[in-house]
Amino acid sequence: MEDRYTKIQELARPYLDTRKNDIHTKTSTRFAYQLMDLEGGVEDVVIPAILLHDVGWKKVPEDLQLKAFGPNVSLPEWNRVHEVEGARIAGEILGKVGYDPEKAEEIVHIIDGHDSRKEPFSLNDKIVKDADKLWRYSKEAVQLNWERFQLSFEEGIERLLKNIESWFLTDSAKRLAREAIEKQLQERDEGKIEAE
Repeated sequence: MEDRYTKIQELARPYLDTRKNDIHTKTSTRFAYQLMDLEGGVEDVVIPAILLHDVGWKKVPEDLQLKAFGPNVSLPEWNRVHEVEGARIAGEILGKVGYDPEKAEEIVHIIDGHDSRKEPFSLNDKIVKDADKLWRYSKEAVQLNWERFQLSFEEGIERLLKNIESWFLTDSAKRLAREAIEKQLQERDEGKIEAE
């Protein structure tokens, strides 16, 4: 990762030690690069946005986090708090590293709506939204979500399959999501995943 992204990542690290966001951000960043290869997008907007998109969860009390997202959401207003706070924190971090102000403005705008804004305002926004959601299809997320949401492997996979069309904006993300599910089903059949 380039030095400028490394500085952003270092400044973001203290905000990512909740909700497994350190792992989520790493996985989402990998998906962002894959999507840019397939769909386009401006790297120096997409990558800082994905590195910083969930820093605002640090401002949501941990006992409320599981009520703010996922299949059993009961306090959706806290999800919005993480976007608003995340945009503010991201702006501060980008300012500290002397990021290009025009690009910083777009990054902050992406973060301040990466979950709640349904219609993307740019290709970069679309890529960040899809990379963020593709995390849910990773092996790490599926296993984590068994615990978080008390879902069996089969229930978790069914939830993911049923939401592909509604969650993703690009055909590439839909394809990557289906491939990830196929891989997990194969690993389960081979005994590499213990499905509860």
